Amino acid sequence: MALASFTPSVTGLSAQSQALSTVSTNIANISTVGYRSVETMFQTLLGHTPSAGNTRVGNASSRVGINGVTAYDRTLISQQGNVTPTGGNYDVALDVNNGFFMVEDSAGNIFYTRAGNFNTRAQDGKIYLVANNGYYVDGFKASSDGVFASNPSQIIIDAPDVSPSVPTTRVSIAANVPASGVDYANYAFQVYGANNDGNVVNLVLHKDETTNNVWNLSFSMTNGTAVSAPVQVVFDSNGTLLSPKEVSVTVTADDGDVNNVTVNLSEMTQYAGDDAIINISQDGKPSSSLQRTYINSYGVLVAEYANGETSDIAKLAVVGFEAPENLIQQNGTMFETSNDVGQSYYVLGPDTTTTAVLTSQAVESSPVNVEQEFSNLIIIQRAYSLNTTSFTTNNEMLQTAVDILS
Repeated sequence: MALASFTPSVTGLSAQSQALSTVSTNIANISTVGYRSVETMFQTLLGHTPSAGNTRVGNASSRVGINGVTAYDRTLISQQGNVTPTGGNYDVALDVNNGFFMVEDSAGNIFYTRAGNFNTRAQDGKIYLVANNGYYVDGFKASSDGVFASNPSQIIIDAPDVSPSVPTTRVSIAANVPASGVDYANYAFQVYGANNDGNVVNLVLHKDETTNNVWNLSFSMTNGTAVSAPVQVVFDSNGTLLSPKEVSVTVTADDGDVNNVTVNLSEMTQYAGDDAIINISQDGKPSSSLQRTYINSYGVLVAEYANGETSDIAKLAVVGFEAPENLIQQNGTMFETSNDVGQSYYVLGPDTTTTAVLTSQAVESSPVNVEQEFSNLIIIQRAYSLNTTSFTTNNEMLQTAVDILS
């Protein structure tokens, strides 16, 4: 019986040591991306099963044999950390409490994490998007027409080094035709083909010899032909274009590319002065080299080219659970499922189009509250000291009993 009196203080020392370790771990991970805070919980230990009986005065009583304390750790999985901008192309921070990036190890085992400080790794001639521990990041691969696959897989950054040219289909010309002093005016613009980086096409206006404010329009080019129906461009006496607002031209390059181009003339004028070009715009673009890949605010991994064109590569898979607090913590900031998490679902899936799930070029900082942790340290230190005093007192009482018997 005498030795049993040490149990409460010994278990108390053990429990407070565990609590101290928890606080120390939280503080050590104050800068760890995607870290989830842990708190130590306490519960009593029963020395024997509670029994009921009658006292000498006839009152029913129950004596519970509390014989110490035990501790267990609880991970605050759904606690949200602050979003910290980083500027990293592959950094993403989750803006929802119940959401986890899907990753997998080399054996195909699936894990979940809040740590979105991703990177790339070259392996077997491919470039993979990987988590901070090297696990493969899973997502939905994009097809050539921009449709995402329905099932997640390892994200491979397979964007071509050069994007093809975008064929020209529409050109807008804002320019002035001299009201006097010239018999013709020429306006040059580029037409990009599917297999070339552009050919110069000339829009030529010849002044009509019989009618004022009327010009005969034609097209020409060096490396091919540019053919349109006969067109007369008509201005009023104030220099405002009357007709036509648009003309069509078929451009056939020497390499075989054919473009049917609509030329918008609505901003043409006929004022005194020279044949000044104010602005020429079009929807075609030349081929261009890859500049960078990055994850945007929709969770889509995008390839960006020097000509401004972008191409979707894949979309991140973000998963939620009915009971996320029952996820099982693994090494680092990884979690795996258990039977107690309930059904899973996509917070960000192949058909999700929202910017409310994550923030790009940022990470979720650790949610550890330094002030609270230091407050916990003071409480733990005091409790540990009191348990030490209890142990010492029990030891002194036991020594007194031994001295009496010796």
